[in-house]
Amino acid sequence: MTPEADTDTRERILDAARTAFRESGTSGARMQEIADAAGVNKALLHYYFRNKETLAAGVFTREMGRLVRPVFDTLGSEAALDDKVRRVVGLYLDTLSEFPGLPAYVLAEIHFHPERLEGLLTQVADGDPRSRAARVFEVLDGQLQAAAAEGRLRPITAHEFVVNLVSLCVFPFAAAPLIRVLTGGQDALDHLLEARRAALPEFFLAGLGMTP
Repeated sequence: MTPEADTDTRERILDAARTAFRESGTSGARMQEIADAAGVNKALLHYYFRNKETLAAGVFTREMGRLVRPVFDTLGSEAALDDKVRRVVGLYLDTLSEFPGLPAYVLAEIHFHPERLEGLLTQVADGDPRSRAARVFEVLDGQLQAAAAEGRLRPITAHEFVVNLVSLCVFPFAAAPLIRVLTGGQDALDHLLEARRAALPEFFLAGLGMTP
């Protein structure tokens, strides 16, 4: 098997597993079902992923990696605060529009398997997640404190800044079934999500007392 074919097979298995885990939960999904959806036999599935726990860890690491690395890179950069906000909003909307079930899957995994979280985040963050996060928050705190001292925004900690921003990005996807009912269907939800690409940074920055 060529490296390209090997990678393609692994990705197809992860795609099938992500769908199965989202629809049935990790405990409810069956390995045979995942193998069938990926177009491989069960023996080949176990060649790539020894058991369901290993497969779940692979899905979690890949899906979280789609967001965690670029978001960490953006928030820990020397870019201006308003630019960071716009970039993070764009990253979340792009990634979650392509993988709308990701928030529900991640929340289920961290609630039902908290013992795996440390190791998984270590893989996603390419090292100690606490050290990586600490560096990001240190950069953000410096920027936020300087901006507050200059009167350009109200005082806010880096932790509150990140939690508020991420929450505003994730909630419409986590609550998508409810929002579809309240807004009138998928088309209305899609329109709302696309409108947030421009509206959310303005809203968030205005809440900080910052002129976009």
